[in-house]
Amino acid sequence: MTLWRFLLACTAALVLTGCVSGTQPAAEGTPVAQRQNVLVIVADDLGFSDIAPYGGEIATPNLSRLAQRGIRLTQLHSAPSCSPSRAMLFSGADSHVAGLGAMAEAIPPHYRGQEGFEGVLSSRVASLAERFAEAGYRTAMAGKWHLGMEQGQRPAQRGFSSSFALMQCASNHFGAGGFGGDGDGIGGATYLLNDTPWTPGPDFYSSDVFTSMLIDQLEGGNDETPFFAYLSFTAPHSPLQALPQDIARYADTYADGWGALARRRIEGMQQAGILQPRLPDADAIFVQLQSQWDALSPQQQAVEARRMAIYAAMVDRMDHNIGRLLDALERAGELDNTTILFISDNGPAGEDPRQYAVVSGFSETYGSADNSHSSMGSAASFVLQDPRWASAIAAPSRLFKGFVTEGGTRVPGILVAPGVSAGAISYAVTQFPDIAPTLLALASVPATDNVGGRSVAAITGTSFVPSLFDAAVLPDYEPIAFGFNGQGLVRFGQWKAIRLVGPLGDGQWHLYNTADDPGELQDRQDAEPALFDTMMEVWQNYVREHGLNEAADLGQVPMADPVPQRERVQ
Repeated sequence: MTLWRFLLACTAALVLTGCVSGTQPAAEGTPVAQRQNVLVIVADDLGFSDIAPYGGEIATPNLSRLAQRGIRLTQLHSAPSCSPSRAMLFSGADSHVAGLGAMAEAIPPHYRGQEGFEGVLSSRVASLAERFAEAGYRTAMAGKWHLGMEQGQRPAQRGFSSSFALMQCASNHFGAGGFGGDGDGIGGATYLLNDTPWTPGPDFYSSDVFTSMLIDQLEGGNDETPFFAYLSFTAPHSPLQALPQDIARYADTYADGWGALARRRIEGMQQAGILQPRLPDADAIFVQLQSQWDALSPQQQAVEARRMAIYAAMVDRMDHNIGRLLDALERAGELDNTTILFISDNGPAGEDPRQYAVVSGFSETYGSADNSHSSMGSAASFVLQDPRWASAIAAPSRLFKGFVTEGGTRVPGILVAPGVSAGAISYAVTQFPDIAPTLLALASVPATDNVGGRSVAAITGTSFVPSLFDAAVLPDYEPIAFGFNGQGLVRFGQWKAIRLVGPLGDGQWHLYNTADDPGELQDRQDAEPALFDTMMEVWQNYVREHGLNEAADLGQVPMADPVPQRERVQ
């Protein structure tokens, strides 16, 4: 054991036994009634700098409220898309172990039927809900599931004693249908209330209903039993739809374009202390995006400004509903007794209609939607986010959802727990599999390999509890590999080797230091040959472990197509 690992272990032991100043997690064996509640809130396709605590201009006072009480994670990394991220969140393991080596909607042909690519949360792993339920917690969820629809795969069979779930990846935010016909263009919309079919009413709006449903579940439970709750928004996932009064607040906010937003966001992150004061080549990001904006006609600019206004309105409404939930916990006297984690499931989406070609009914729905300027954002519209807005939202990081770049995988994370320094900022590099062991450690729930009487895969993520109580404590990093749709990633702390395929990739590996190069512009492979060779060994081990087909993978095209179509919304 290295000296650093020894010191880290000692710090963790002090934290978990209550010897560090402040209120700490209960010791193992503490009666269930005295334990902390645990609440996980997930946004869908939210960008790193969208919210105010991360420098964004969108009104998010309730997330600011959380950030003032807790710690902001600045180097938390997800998978590049939603269901693999959620599988890692729930399991504490790699997405291949958890059954989602690729999204169910886009499993490459050469992996269909192969273990690790089932497209559902595998029974090989235990979900967080199952672990908390076995420890005596009541478990509740509301919102997006996207981890399996068949018997044995649904929330009610994966540990949730009460649930309200949208089973698919997304839907019309005003309710199923909405475009005419039976489908919603994203594979249908199945809502289950405690595993029973449920139909949206005329006043349905996703963020409002999800939050109300979770509040009802928590208020209807046993007050003497701690809860594990999961609120999974579909905002701001496409289709971009929001309430008119929310859109109106942002009507003029984005009229100056893509480059101007990127500049404001970077300056905002620097002022918020979550981005270093000066970045190489940052001006190039502004110039490139703004020159593309200036090439649009006034009519096209008006369409694009409204597109981003709808997106902002969705984030604004989500924050409003987070406030409703926090207020409900406060009224019940439970807010100070609840560990809260807020995250996004991946980077912002930069979308093209062609990437949805595999989804049943999409072309018909998209073609019949009313995307006129006055209708944009309504239940009758189907608006996708432009890749250039996504690039501005992700700046200075590269690209967005669907890519293993920083723009696709670096996400906001706010954690509130007893003893965590209020308003603190953590620069520890963490991954989604690290979340499960961290939450379990904070709640003193054991991370066993036997849950519900069945043997389950071990949690392989690493708890980052020590860095929560002392932001200066950084993990003793080990190289971590990850594969997605032919893309490859090996992360070793701030160092990152990636391989992209498709229009923006050359199929070759490149090495970056993301601490000073989040845009992944300067390949350091020649400067760090020993480090690069080690990371490639880690990748080859990962390929063997998960049975990846490298030859076939190199022919894959990323799920997200970065080529925009400017005329898709009239």
